[in-house]
Amino acid sequence: MTRVKKGVHALKRRRSVLKQTKGFRHGRSTKERQAKDALLHAGAYSFAHRKDKKGHNRTLWNIKINAGSRELGMTYSTLISALTKKNIMLNRKMLADFAENHPETFSRVIANVK
Repeated sequence: MTRVKKGVHALKRRRSVLKQTKGFRHGRSTKERQAKDALLHAGAYSFAHRKDKKGHNRTLWNIKINAGSRELGMTYSTLISALTKKNIMLNRKMLADFAENHPETFSRVIANVK
């Protein structure tokens, strides 16, 4: 069997790992073994935090809706309840956007619910 040297492929793999860890601190961006370990952890964290991000955004939307509705004399829970009873299908993301960027539209939604 012929001898196969792995220099080209090892170099390609090493360059790929170091390219992905560019910007990491200390040896994690320059040393191959530390970079590989850092990359594995980064992947695990990014997977977990993609899930967490959805919950964080929903919490933020609720806070914005509550602040906007309290200015107009209504609490968050009564607003959501009234929207459900009136069968107005606006999600929290849209309501939060209205409360923050389009207050006149948000006030019309609340007036429609009252």
